[in-house]
Amino acid sequence: MEHNHGHALEHEHRQVQESKYDATLKKYNTDLNDDDVNNSVAKLLKEHLEENNNIEVKKLLFNCIDLTTLKETDNDEYVMDFTKKVNKFDETYPELKNVAAICVYPCFAEIVRDTLEVEDVNVACVAGGFPSSQTYAEVKIVETALAIKDGADEIDIVISVGKYLAGDYENMCDEIDEIKETCKDHTLKVILETGALKKASDIKKASLLAMYAGGDFIKTSTGKIGISATPEAAYVMCNAIKEYYELTGIKKGFKAAGGINTVKDAIAYYTIVKEVLGEEWLDNSLFRLGTSRLANQLLSEILGKETKFF
Repeated sequence: MEHNHGHALEHEHRQVQESKYDATLKKYNTDLNDDDVNNSVAKLLKEHLEENNNIEVKKLLFNCIDLTTLKETDNDEYVMDFTKKVNKFDETYPELKNVAAICVYPCFAEIVRDTLEVEDVNVACVAGGFPSSQTYAEVKIVETALAIKDGADEIDIVISVGKYLAGDYENMCDEIDEIKETCKDHTLKVILETGALKKASDIKKASLLAMYAGGDFIKTSTGKIGISATPEAAYVMCNAIKEYYELTGIKKGFKAAGGINTVKDAIAYYTIVKEVLGEEWLDNSLFRLGTSRLANQLLSEILGKETKFF
């Protein structure tokens, strides 16, 4: 009898623990229909995409890029040269705003910090067991702390997708919370890996939990699995940011990353942010694009001639 009583208490304790996250989710509509989302996005882009296809928008998009190199072949010399191009950009195109940040693996934070000579460009690092997030919470925290010590202004981590899918919101959120504590006033971007979450309702829930746990930005993808950023995921995430802001008064940022291959892709994300969140979100303090290949394409269209600067 005593044994069963213990189990009942344990179960009750677990329910109390879970309720904080479930209670948060209950404040929002997370019961989304994927077909409805697809139709809403198609309609939004059909009505508004073309009006944003102009030079001013392209300049802003360029200024929202996290110029990223996350290759197995990256080394000190390559990352140094990569950073020098950003320095040179300021001299070559003084009339244009530079990229928002340079995003690298944590072991290169110091190289970027030491090489970077321009203002208004941040050092961003992927950390926390990127891209799978399958490592000890302690390792995630140490990696974050080391990246910041070496000069990172911003940290991009991936949620524990496996924990989320198993319904273990508590441990998933505790990790984000502890990493944010480590970041202090440095920006924490939380990658949802939306391609692995698949359903709109799960993307919405994960968005809300990531913001609630301390993420300053929510980000679509790592670019390391088959399905990267999609306009549909962006739409759901931006709606989550909007509702979170309406309820809490706290603005969170949005970052699209992975598979942004064309200028039109970038304009689609801009259009979704503009229509769902409004003009206030349209600068690099709240909107980012994680990409490298896009930099030259945007620059070519801004300058009106093919340009391979980066």
